[in-house]
Amino acid sequence: MTMLETIAVAFSMFSAIPMPQFLWNEKNMRYALCAFPLIGAVIGAVCWGAWSLCGLLGLPGLLRGAILTLIPVLVTGGIHLDGYSDTCDALASHASQEKKLEILKDPHVGSFAVIRICGYFVITLALWSALKSFPWAAVLLGFCMSRTLSGLAVASFPLAKNTGLAHTFAQAADQKRVRRVLIVLDAVLFVGMCLCGYSGVLMALTAHVVFGDYYRMSKRQFGGLSGDLAGWFLQTAELWMLLVLTIAQYGDCLLYTS
Repeated sequence: MTMLETIAVAFSMFSAIPMPQFLWNEKNMRYALCAFPLIGAVIGAVCWGAWSLCGLLGLPGLLRGAILTLIPVLVTGGIHLDGYSDTCDALASHASQEKKLEILKDPHVGSFAVIRICGYFVITLALWSALKSFPWAAVLLGFCMSRTLSGLAVASFPLAKNTGLAHTFAQAADQKRVRRVLIVLDAVLFVGMCLCGYSGVLMALTAHVVFGDYYRMSKRQFGGLSGDLAGWFLQTAELWMLLVLTIAQYGDCLLYTS
């Protein structure tokens, strides 16, 4: 029962999927970060189904790309995009750490956030539309990996402040065990993506490169992690994984034609 409650807590917080309502407590929040990657599995499965349905209906690539662009937003309710936009505003300010943290708290959306979000959607739409095939295993595992690394960061990285979503989950977690579980899961996902071919290898390596940059950026720019920065990482990692997947597919075409 506690496991089901833990999964429900993770889905209630990080997705828009209706879940049974439980009182959040020490027991069901202790390993909620370990259930976070399951949301990625749902997103990957829905994307796979949408791609297949678009193919059956003969929908144009642009419409298919728009659907796939919106699926992660609909499943998550845009919670990670909110953090992404706030972080973009803070980074664009080139202000002190204290000022950047104030910008993260500001509920208003700045012009730089709007520009970055618009650019994010345009690039994501273009990449999904450009894909020649849908390697479902690599994509599904990629969505899981981004959330595994995000959870690992919350349980491992220094925090920028003693309030907020990241602090709540970090404090509630059994951090040592959560780290162990997520490290093992990350290794399993890495091997699984490598078995998907060299595009899967590139996607997995890219996610970890972004993860390393995330650690460096969060400490230098903000003095530690926050919930908004966690959203920035997840969106950035998934965009870069999609980019290298698209490049890999076109690289295959060039090799084949030559």
